[in-house]
Amino acid sequence: MPNNMDERSLTEREILQLCLELEKARCTGSGRSLLESAHDELRDIYNQCFEHASTNQYKIFSYLEQKGWYETELAAQEQVIRVQELMQNNLHPN
Repeated sequence: MPNNMDERSLTEREILQLCLELEKARCTGSGRSLLESAHDELRDIYNQCFEHASTNQYKIFSYLEQKGWYETELAAQEQVIRVQELMQNNLHPN
């Protein structure tokens, strides 16, 4: 994004897209910290941070999608079945 902030301000869409990226980064960071923490109280703090960030991320994503600013493509039924089978085989290999 060019640095032309003197000439214009950010649109609502741009602000929300930046917020979405920030929340995704918070999810990644707190999730990684949660996975790497051995202290129970610290894990609880990181878990709360992750839950808060993922809730915010989903709210922002939903708003963007509702406005038509974040388009998603529905998966074909075959893709859904393939992922379900893959997950079942990985979780229960026997």
